[in-house]
Amino acid sequence: MASTGILHYLQSSDAITHGVAYVLAAMSMASWCFLIVKGWMLGRAKRQGPRAIAFFWQASTLSDGVAALRRVDRERVFTPLAEAALRVSEIETPGAMLARVERSERVLRALREALSKSQRRLEFGQVLLASVGSTAPFVGLLGTVWGIYHALGSIAESGQAMIENVAGPVGEALIMTAFGLVVAIPAVLAYNVLGRLVRQLSEELDGFAHDLHAYVCAPAERPRDLTEHASRNTAAHR
Repeated sequence: MASTGILHYLQSSDAITHGVAYVLAAMSMASWCFLIVKGWMLGRAKRQGPRAIAFFWQASTLSDGVAALRRVDRERVFTPLAEAALRVSEIETPGAMLARVERSERVLRALREALSKSQRRLEFGQVLLASVGSTAPFVGLLGTVWGIYHALGSIAESGQAMIENVAGPVGEALIMTAFGLVVAIPAVLAYNVLGRLVRQLSEELDGFAHDLHAYVCAPAERPRDLTEHASRNTAAHR
């Protein structure tokens, strides 16, 4: 009976109701496609992150660490930070105005830019889920209001305003509100779950950037071996 009611409502409705239904269908498909792709990417990055960082700090030099990151960090979340640190540590500009800027500031700026790039990659598409979750119920409500208006107008023209003639069309119009909720609820849940993964990865990125800054800007007598540097950081945290 429910399927018959839905089909009857869609068949007897006008172009505006059809347009609302198409908009909700497009929003649902877009949010589900993004949820699957982004969930796979963030889950993979979350699994690869600790392993990629461990391989990086086990390398003997910074360039070897970047090469190890490129092999393990398939989603390129942590790699841009290490590449930025490598570029800054290799570039020397004697006589240029940039040479007057302290090394620590140059490294900090490069890492900040790389960190922003990685965070934008992690947060890409979150606005889509938030928009779908917040607007889909109202789009469905618009379809319901228009459907009720259309149904009441038809009943008024027929002159048969009995309860059984009103309840059916009005009940069918409420289907659009249900459609809006069906589209919005998964989008809201996905936004919260993926947002939690993004925050966790952002925290790992912040810690990695801090360690890179400490390594590249360490005094001249610093250990060039990344493994020794990582062990010193671990001992210091303890």
